[in-house]
Amino acid sequence: MIDKDDVRAAAIRLGERVRRTPVLRADRQLWFKLEHTQHAGSFKTRGMFNQILAAASRGDLPATGIVTASGGNAGLAAAYAARELSVPAEVYVPQTAPAVKVAKLRKYGARVTQIGNEYAEAAAAAAIRSAETGALICHAYDNADMIAGNGTLGLELIEQLEAGFDTVLVAVGGGGLIGGVIAAVRDRARVIAVEPTTSAALHDALRAGRPVDVPVSGVAADSLGARRAGRLAFELARDAGVSSVLVDDKAIIDARRRLWDDYRLVVEHGTAAAHAAITSGAYLPAADERVVVLLCGANTNPGDLA
Repeated sequence: MIDKDDVRAAAIRLGERVRRTPVLRADRQLWFKLEHTQHAGSFKTRGMFNQILAAASRGDLPATGIVTASGGNAGLAAAYAARELSVPAEVYVPQTAPAVKVAKLRKYGARVTQIGNEYAEAAAAAAIRSAETGALICHAYDNADMIAGNGTLGLELIEQLEAGFDTVLVAVGGGGLIGGVIAAVRDRARVIAVEPTTSAALHDALRAGRPVDVPVSGVAADSLGARRAGRLAFELARDAGVSSVLVDDKAIIDARRRLWDDYRLVVEHGTAAAHAAITSGAYLPAADERVVVLLCGANTNPGDLA
C-alpha cells in the first residue's frame, strides 16, 4: 500500500522539477489548490516525473525511452518530463483528444499517435508499441510511483494551510490523483471523490467492491474518461473509506463558468467537476467545515469563456 513515506520519497526525488502551486482562499471556509498552474498544465507532471526518475534509479529506463497513453494530460506531463530529462517519448491519444492538447504534445517534442475513440483504445495501442520497441510504459494513473508523485501536492497543502483543513474534493478519472492525495493527507483530512455521472469508474468500483468497466462519455471524458478505475487507487479509496459524489454535465459546465466569472480561473471541464460538487449541492459542507477543492488541470481552449 502506498503511504506518506512513499510520497515524501517522491518529494525528495522531484526536488525543484515541479512547481509548488499556490492556494487561493475563495471564501471563509473554502480554498482552491491551483494545481492547474503546474508545468504542462496539470498535476500529472508530478507523477510522470517521479515515474521516470524512479525507473531510471532502478536501471529500468531503456534507451528507447517511454511510451504512454492518455486522454491528453498524462501525455502532456510525460512529454514535458521526458523533454526535461532528455528521454525519447511516444504518446498515444484518442482521436477525440482536444486539439489544444495534441498541439501541445507536439510542441513538447513527443511522437504523437491518435487512435480509437477513448483512452482504453489508446492504452492498448501503447502496450503493443512498448512490446515492439522495449520502451518503458508510463501508466497514466495505475502505477505506484505515479500515485506517490501526485501525492506531493498533498504534502504542500499540509504546509500551506497550517491551521488545517477538514475535506479535500478531488475530481476522479482513473484515480491517480485521489490515490496520491489519500496517501498524503488521510491522517489529516477526509477525501471525497467527485465524478461525472457519465464516467464514474471509482464510484462503480466502490459499489461493486472491485474495479469494473464503465461506459465513458460526457464533457469531461477527455480527462476523466477512464473505463476502469486503477487497482491501486481503488484499494487506497476503499481502505480509507472514501465516498464518491456524482455531478452531471450541466453542473460541470456551470462550475467551470463560475470559476471564470467569480475568480478568473480557467480550467478544463474535468477539473471543474470537483468544484461542481459544491456549486450543484452534490456535496454540502457543514457550517464550520474547511474544504479544499483541487483544481487539477487547465489544458483547455478558453474561447467559450469569453
